[in-house]
Amino acid sequence: MTAPSSNTPKPVVELRQVRRVYYKPDGTVLVEALRGVSLSIPQGQYVAIMGASGSGKSTMMNLLGCLDRPTTGDYLLDGQNVTTMSDEELSAFRGRKIGFIFQAFNLIPELTVRENVEVPLFYQGIPPQERHKRAVEMLNMVGLGERLGHRPSELSGGQQQRCAIARALVTSPVVLMADEPTGNLDSSTGRAVLQLFNNLHASGKTIIMVTHDPDVAKLCQRVVRLRDGLIESDVLQTPEQIESSAIAARAVAH
Repeated sequence: MTAPSSNTPKPVVELRQVRRVYYKPDGTVLVEALRGVSLSIPQGQYVAIMGASGSGKSTMMNLLGCLDRPTTGDYLLDGQNVTTMSDEELSAFRGRKIGFIFQAFNLIPELTVRENVEVPLFYQGIPPQERHKRAVEMLNMVGLGERLGHRPSELSGGQQQRCAIARALVTSPVVLMADEPTGNLDSSTGRAVLQLFNNLHASGKTIIMVTHDPDVAKLCQRVVRLRDGLIESDVLQTPEQIESSAIAARAVAH
């Protein structure tokens, strides 16, 4: 048997025969949302998760984001089996390892842009001076360096999503998880945000994105499609296919 290449990126995410069953109060099965799913995502991959309503994609995203636990099976995140952790351990681990980006932005309206980005660091006990420094660095990276003192209501939708991306990145997570991140944006603004994701992927970030939009999925490196709680297809796209989709998207924009 051939030994694995030392150049093979290590898995950041590993689901091993994961089932997620929801029960009625009387103990009978209401729905089996995931039915023995195995999935491995190596470091640095950009993955789209797709599927119709009821396919299991939201359940999978909740499990991958450590917001829920498998009924049976194992989930390894950055080499650690999270299924054996206590709720307190899991919450702390999730805060260090995962950056979340939501369709609705989920910014705190009373806080400034910089303060919103600092929130995850506050919960990790990072000193104020370090929090300020890291927040400003991230906001400069996403193009909001001139908006530090603004409130979310003073930003456009695209700027709010950039702020949310900066907040997700500020803890240096091992994986970014994005749930329909362009769903609340117009097409032009959405393309600009997707370009930011492309740049993050090019810099080596691992990104998992739930999307219903096939045009968004075409820009991802890998597309995993769920159906009835199982993986229906798992396709690795070539760089040529992705570039062709990107060119087509730019052409539509103009």
